[in-house]
Amino acid sequence: MSGSAAGPVIGDDGRARCPWGDAPPIYRAYHDTEWGSRVTSTRDLFERISLEAFQSGLSWLTILRKREAFRVAFAGFDPAAVAAYEPPDVDRLLADPGIVRNRAKIQATITNARAVQALDVPLPELVWDFAPPPRPAPRSLSDIPATTPESVAMAKELKGRGFRFVGPTTAYALMQAAGLVDDHLSGCWARGGVNRGAS
Repeated sequence: MSGSAAGPVIGDDGRARCPWGDAPPIYRAYHDTEWGSRVTSTRDLFERISLEAFQSGLSWLTILRKREAFRVAFAGFDPAAVAAYEPPDVDRLLADPGIVRNRAKIQATITNARAVQALDVPLPELVWDFAPPPRPAPRSLSDIPATTPESVAMAKELKGRGFRFVGPTTAYALMQAAGLVDDHLSGCWARGGVNRGAS
């Protein structure tokens, strides 16, 4: 591949991509088909919230490689099912080598499922209320913020509704992953959702 370390790179398939999204193949697939695509279902948003929380302090590649195991461990990220988890389920998850075995993050996922169940508005409506107006495409990775006023506000709202592991940086990563913002670089073939699916 070629290109600037901070700007788009050209992959072996001839497509320009954000530099983090070209390789390995699992990253390329996530970049090309998911990241930045609009996510509007409760289950899929709960999955994104959960995985972003588990990623805190770790490589996103680690999370992607364990994603299917996470889905099995957390009942396909069905909030109603996860909300019913009890202490024996926590013990089961702590013994599961397929996921990140962090007690605080496991318990936060269960807490967050219960918070989803307790909402007085659908989770997609709550999350998408923080979508900012469109902004110019970033030209390099250095143009992409770690937090924004909207992610700070989202984190505050989610925490106020009982969610955990949802600080402003995690909230912004959720906004990127779920398509509230399009942080594909200018020149990236996937910018604007071209040829990509959504849920």
